[in-house]
Amino acid sequence: MQIAVAEHISVPAEWAPQRAIWMAWPADPDQWSDDLATPRREAAALVRALSRSNRVRLLVAGDEPESTARAALGNAAEIVPARYGDIWLRDTGPIFARSERGPVALRFMTNGWGGKFDLPEDTTVGDDIAKLAGVPVRKFDFVLEGGAIEQDGDGTILATRQTLLNENRNGWTEAQAEAALREAFGAKHILWIDQGLLNDHTDGHIDTLARFIGPGRVVCQSPAGSNDPNAKVLIEIARMLEAAADASGRKLEVIRIPSPGLVLDDTGEVAPASHVNFIIANDIVVMPTYSTPTGEQAVQALQAAFPGRQVVGLPSRGVLGSGLAGGGSFHCITREEPL
Repeated sequence: MQIAVAEHISVPAEWAPQRAIWMAWPADPDQWSDDLATPRREAAALVRALSRSNRVRLLVAGDEPESTARAALGNAAEIVPARYGDIWLRDTGPIFARSERGPVALRFMTNGWGGKFDLPEDTTVGDDIAKLAGVPVRKFDFVLEGGAIEQDGDGTILATRQTLLNENRNGWTEAQAEAALREAFGAKHILWIDQGLLNDHTDGHIDTLARFIGPGRVVCQSPAGSNDPNAKVLIEIARMLEAAADASGRKLEVIRIPSPGLVLDDTGEVAPASHVNFIIANDIVVMPTYSTPTGEQAVQALQAAFPGRQVVGLPSRGVLGSGLAGGGSFHCITREEPL
C-alpha cells in the first residue's frame, strides 16, 4: 500500500517512545572478510542490552543465520526470516513516520552508498520491513540513506554537504537538497555540516558526527588528542553547532563528548570510529566503544546528558570492521519504530 505524496508527514525524535527496534543478523561471509563471529558477537551483545526494555525484531536470512541467532540470543529477540543485503538497516530500512492517517514508512531509493556496495536485497528490505510492521509505504524517487540525516522531531534536520550534495547520490545543489527534505519530512530548518570522518564509506553520514538528544540539545565530539585524525573536522563541527539555532529559534545547547581518537583497522588504515553513533531506545542508550582510553570518559559524559536513561558502552570494533568489511556501528545497524 502506498499513500498520497501530498499528505503531511512528521518523524518522531529518536528519544520518543518506541514500539520496536529492527536489526539484521550478519549473514554473508563475503561482506565480513569471512569473519561472521566477531560482528555477530557484538550484535548479540547489543540485542541483549536493548531487549531489557525494548522489543527487538531481528531479521535472519536463511537457515544458518536463523539457527545461530537463536543459539546466541534465545528469547532476547523476535527472530524474523527475511532477505537483506547486509545489516545496515539505518540506511536501507524504512524511516518510520506519522501522517494524518497514522503510521507510515518512508522509502527512498538506494544506490549502494554512491555505487560502492551493490547488494540487490538492500533495495527491497525497506519495503519488507514496512510490510512486516503492517505500516503503509510512501515512496520518493531520490537517493537517501537514513544515517545521512539527523532529526529533532520538531522540524530541524542536520546533514552533511559531503553526503547529500555528492555527485554519487543525486547531484543536488544545496537548494535542491533542502527542497527534497522539506517535501519528504516537513522539514522547517536544515543545518549543514561540511564533511565527515576520514575514510567513512558513507561519505560523511551525520550520525557519526552530531546527534540530537532533546529539544535544542545536540551531542558532538571533542578531539581525543594531538593524533586524532579528525581533530580539525570535530572542532569545526562544534564551532558550527555552537553558532546555530533550531527550527524554533532556540540556540543549540552543544554537549561534547570525547572522540575515540586514532583507531586503526586490521589493515593499518584509520577507521571511522565514533562514540556518537549510539542508539537511543526506551530507557537505555547504547554507545559503541573501541578499546581506546576515552571510551569510559565518553560513557560518563553521555550519561550526564541522559539522566533519565541508562547509558551502556559496548565493544563495536568488529562491526566497524576493516577495509571494505563493516564501516559503521550501532546506530547504523538499527532502525527504531516509534509508537
